[in-house]
Amino acid sequence: MNLRRLFSYCLVSLLLTASAADLVAVTAQARASAHKKNKHRPSKRRLLRMHQAFVVSKNLRLMAQQLLRERTPAGYHGVETFARQHSAEDAGALAWFVSGYAHMLDHNPAEALGPLKRAQANAGELADYTTYFQASALQQTGDSKQAEALLRDFEKKFPGSIFLRDVHVTRTHALLALDRPVDAVVLLETDRQPVRADVELTLGRAYAASGQAAKASAALRTVFYTMPMAPEAEEAEKELLRLAGQVPPATLAERRARVDLLVKGKRYSDAVTEYRSLIGDGSPVDRLALDVALGGALRQSGRAREAKQILEPLSSVTGEVAAQRLYNLGEIARSDDDDAAFQNYLAQLRQVGPTSPWLEQALFSSANKYLVKRDSPKAEALYRELAQRFPNGTHGSYAHWKSAWLLWRQGQGAEARREFEQQILLFPDAPEVPAALYWRGRAAEEDGEPGRARAYYEKLTRRNRSFYYAELARQRLKEVGVAPLAAADPALAYLRVSETQPYPPLSDPPADNLRLQKARLLVNGALLDFALRELHLAVEEEGGNWEIAEMARLCQDAGRYDRALEVVKHAVPNYFSVEIPNLPPTYWQALFPRPYWADLKKSAADNGLDPYLVAALIRQESAFSPNAISHANAIGLMQLLPGTGRKVAKDLKIRHFTPALLTEPAANLQMGTKYFRGMVDQFGAFEYALAAYNAGSERVQEWQSVAKYRDIPEFVESIPFTETREYVQAIMRNANVYRQIYGTP
Repeated sequence: MNLRRLFSYCLVSLLLTASAADLVAVTAQARASAHKKNKHRPSKRRLLRMHQAFVVSKNLRLMAQQLLRERTPAGYHGVETFARQHSAEDAGALAWFVSGYAHMLDHNPAEALGPLKRAQANAGELADYTTYFQASALQQTGDSKQAEALLRDFEKKFPGSIFLRDVHVTRTHALLALDRPVDAVVLLETDRQPVRADVELTLGRAYAASGQAAKASAALRTVFYTMPMAPEAEEAEKELLRLAGQVPPATLAERRARVDLLVKGKRYSDAVTEYRSLIGDGSPVDRLALDVALGGALRQSGRAREAKQILEPLSSVTGEVAAQRLYNLGEIARSDDDDAAFQNYLAQLRQVGPTSPWLEQALFSSANKYLVKRDSPKAEALYRELAQRFPNGTHGSYAHWKSAWLLWRQGQGAEARREFEQQILLFPDAPEVPAALYWRGRAAEEDGEPGRARAYYEKLTRRNRSFYYAELARQRLKEVGVAPLAAADPALAYLRVSETQPYPPLSDPPADNLRLQKARLLVNGALLDFALRELHLAVEEEGGNWEIAEMARLCQDAGRYDRALEVVKHAVPNYFSVEIPNLPPTYWQALFPRPYWADLKKSAADNGLDPYLVAALIRQESAFSPNAISHANAIGLMQLLPGTGRKVAKDLKIRHFTPALLTEPAANLQMGTKYFRGMVDQFGAFEYALAAYNAGSERVQEWQSVAKYRDIPEFVESIPFTETREYVQAIMRNANVYRQIYGTP
């Protein structure tokens, strides 16, 4: 990676999104100047100027979004035309900046300089943006002297800028190019916390250039050995090679820590290379463990034959290394559908590592295998063993529930009832409890105990208000009626119901905070990530609890309903247990948005569908991102494959279909609802259709044909694919929440 590519990476990967570390670093400066700012509020003239720029630039928003997403000649033309039309205004400066920034994203700094210089004239509150990116473009084009001069007084001019650390990195590169490594070290050394890969890499280069090999090595090792997933790691390795002979080599522990991080990051092919290098340098004892780890990495990289050749001869290993070896050999056998070999390895693993996490994982994967193959007895036995051996492990609650459920499906009612109750007692806070409550209630109904059933259903509806099973419980309560409650059930008595308190009233965002106004202006330039960074610091300056609502609003204004949803989900992770009146309406509207509502309602009505069900499906598929593309190349709001879209378009007599049409919300909704309606007609119920939408019609037909079910909820809980089961339950749940929030569509 050359210097130009490195700067491009910094711009794309580090400047587009704000890490918590960046926010913490800049927050310190914001707090330091907050008192002064609060005493001396911005002038009305500055606020009016910002407001005028915001109003005028609203017409820029869609053009800017298209340009930064696609960066086509037409996109550049549209934005620059707007800039010329408003050449004497701040709105025009914003448009010129957007054009320059788009060129930077295109790795074309020479073309960026012109628009960025034009933006400077009326930059106003965006002057730190135009200054920093001009300097970055100059540095990338080789004009280090001018870049360094432009950034020299940046901190004095813009003490609260979100780019302070980025400015130091860019200026350090300029100083190095100007053969001033000591100045570069002094500048960047104060920026080492929180740790950032580009800072450490650049500082390492500065130390190396100043002849301080030991300090250079320490900084570069931080990147290479503790941040192997960062793109800078490749450059750090090259720099470390240049220092070879001047500093001690890395220890085996450092190298092993790096390869373990590669495995954790699923860089299995790279891990294979690293393990082979380690094996050559390790002690005889270390080599055995490294050989086993190499075999695991080979298996995970899809090279099972090589893995088997390495692992099979290593029968002398002991302890956790032996357990790891047997686990990997078992996984190879399982993938080859060699059940006899798999069972043999599993039996050995029980003996070698009865409490090993490798056994835990082996039991889990094998139970899932038999579940998918419809071998319920084997699956149930393995889930039960997993729950008994590792009740507090990663899969303890889930395994217990699957065992209980499979007992129920196999007609072992008494055992299933007992295990439903044990699920509640042993794992009261686990996500499987709502299912256990519901099905224990159903069992009580079948036993002629309506009062006991009512007790389970009422506990469920009070405790998990908006869950999938809570709505089913409310329906069952209508069937149970006013049957007297049964005597206190130990399982129910053990469960606490946390009454959520109303969220404190939201404070109003300060109308006279320039940073907040700046954030709103940046959204008009499709610069959402920068806007959110500014907003965060505005809250640090002002205080109040308005940040989440304003972040969600900015995301929605930018057309990023998926980002708004994630913001509120992160802030209120337990929102499904909160009563609707106890959260601000702004939060619910972000969690369950209704964009493109007119088109959605029309397409739903045309196909006889509940618009809230369609909205819930879209929320699950794309989170309302019209440009979403899945790993399988499904496109748009309702995630249609191009082949499916072409077929449905033909049925709808839509001419000149192209996959790009699927990114247009109205067209995607028209085709998606038509396609989903066909699945509803084929299967007769929404739950079956949703399962087919996720897993395919053939699988649903197979699941329907191999067993009988009491009703649709039993079918849904019996879906062997966790993803599909949770998908169906989530959409049915979310459609109900939409109804609670908005009422009649």
